[in-house]
Amino acid sequence: MLSDMRLPDEDGIALLQWMSGQRIEVPVIVMTSYAEIQNAVRCMKLGARDYVAKPVNPDELLKKIREALDAPAPVGDVPPVTPEKAPETSRAAGGDIPNYIEGQSDAARQLYEYVRLVAPTNMSVLVNGASGTGKEHVDLAASEFFGHVKGSFTGAVGDKTGAFEAASGGTLFLDEVGNLTYETQVQLLRALQERRIRPVGSNREVAVDIRLVAATNEDLEAAIARGTFRADLYHRINEFTLRMPEVRQMREDIMLYADFFLDQANRQLDKHIVGFDGEAAAGMVRYDPWCVMTGRETCGR
Repeated sequence: MLSDMRLPDEDGIALLQWMSGQRIEVPVIVMTSYAEIQNAVRCMKLGARDYVAKPVNPDELLKKIREALDAPAPVGDVPPVTPEKAPETSRAAGGDIPNYIEGQSDAARQLYEYVRLVAPTNMSVLVNGASGTGKEHVDLAASEFFGHVKGSFTGAVGDKTGAFEAASGGTLFLDEVGNLTYETQVQLLRALQERRIRPVGSNREVAVDIRLVAATNEDLEAAIARGTFRADLYHRINEFTLRMPEVRQMREDIMLYADFFLDQANRQLDKHIVGFDGEAAAGMVRYDPWCVMTGRETCGR
């Protein structure tokens, strides 16, 4: 069991006490902020197997989970449930055409292991990676976040429901979160802390319940040092970090992706191109944009 120290009703200590009373004996790992290490120690005394500090380091967490599963189980322990392996592709509704594909390289497999680890939780996730590594684009502004009422600013010709309210009860994805203005960062932090938002130009507050996934290609720690990004917001959105590998780190996946995109192009353009010749395939696999920019033609050969 992987549990946060802070829970919606009570806390991890109350959970462990309840489990003890119910004689539920399963390994428990508690997630906690650095300010709550003392409580984590109390959890250990109550039977927790281990604890991990937030923001969570995926490698450390996986190591602790494996150690907990490999340890001898107490007598009378409930056998662990082995989760089914997630499918490697997602199929479009009504057909067998995949709408995304998972790489098979070590870097890709590690990324998807992290995704499957954090997906069932309510932790805020920060997806960090260079442009083009697989993040989506959305328009970020206060009215997009929180909505607005008619007449609150020029162009507000009607009421608008914001993304926080529309996503309540689900997950909200914010791309390029590093580009937020300081004022919008303050509003976002307040919304995440209080779970309430106020539409632009309105006096009413709306309760919201969202799980946040944010993405950026910015170095947010450097932005904090420059004073352009709030440290408290960074820690709020970064309970778990996913770092997107670049294609040059997954060269064995290049032809897998190339064939996938070729199939898509064939369907869209009504073509029937079978594949790539050897020279084209070799050129894609060894291609290095840094070498091209610097004029080093022999790179990667």
